[in-house]
Amino acid sequence: MAKTGRTMKKSWDNRLFDALANTFLIVMVVITLYPLWFILVASVTDYKLINSGTLLLWPRGFHLMGYRRVFQDWRIWSGYINTIIYTVGGTLFGAVTTILAGYAFSRRDLPGSGILMKLFIFTMYFGGGLIPTYLLINSLGLVNTRLLMILQSSVSVHNIIVVRSFMRGNIPDELLDAATIDGCGNGTFFISVVVPLSKAIFAVMVLYIAVSHWNAYFNALIYLTDRYKYPLQVFLREILLQTTAATDLEEDAEAMMQLQQMTATIRYSVIVVSTLPILCVYPFIQKYFVKGVMIGSVKG
Repeated sequence: MAKTGRTMKKSWDNRLFDALANTFLIVMVVITLYPLWFILVASVTDYKLINSGTLLLWPRGFHLMGYRRVFQDWRIWSGYINTIIYTVGGTLFGAVTTILAGYAFSRRDLPGSGILMKLFIFTMYFGGGLIPTYLLINSLGLVNTRLLMILQSSVSVHNIIVVRSFMRGNIPDELLDAATIDGCGNGTFFISVVVPLSKAIFAVMVLYIAVSHWNAYFNALIYLTDRYKYPLQVFLREILLQTTAATDLEEDAEAMMQLQQMTATIRYSVIVVSTLPILCVYPFIQKYFVKGVMIGSVKG
């Protein structure tokens, strides 16, 4: 770079690189955000324009028919309540358990930690399969219970390993030694020292587990028989797979045909309704998420 007065003038190759990098980033942002924008716009656009395949950049023929149809469906409200219960309960249980397990494995004085970790890792690659798992859950009396939806898939070995790596890299053994000399026990050390220093990884675990529970539907299809316990994603799947919406409530042929044409708008409205809450959570933990997700990227 050439220095001119108090300013630094970039060379032409640096300016070219910056221009190409910025252009690439802008293109990637557009590619990433446009599908979300399209779904939002399509959910409030006249269904005739959607069915004609017209490219949508701005709402045209604005209306909220899709949202009215969605919120009139009892399945949406029931699914919302169940999903909130499963997500909040599963996230609390999963995050606390993962943090505790990760901290335990990060302690080098844990007896048998190497053998236990190998057993944990073994479960990542080998499992009993769906039928043995179902038989086990049935023998525990958890089939068709909300407790199962909270407990199952809340704890992941991968997440435990990530937490362990974070603890070892950010909570040195010398800190524990100093706390022990001051008369600090394991419980006090964990609550007073480890937890405040682990906000970043805790936020990452909360986001990972919450999104997993919010989007989960397979376990509900397998283990739940009561439709009033179905999460939102199961009902969303039903609506998206339907060729028409609520045709059993329409006896008039012309009204049924019109309803079939409105299906696309209803589908987009359902997608917005089901994804908006979890999208609103991200900005509040984004500052911790960026720090926590970079675990292990920098050494030294």
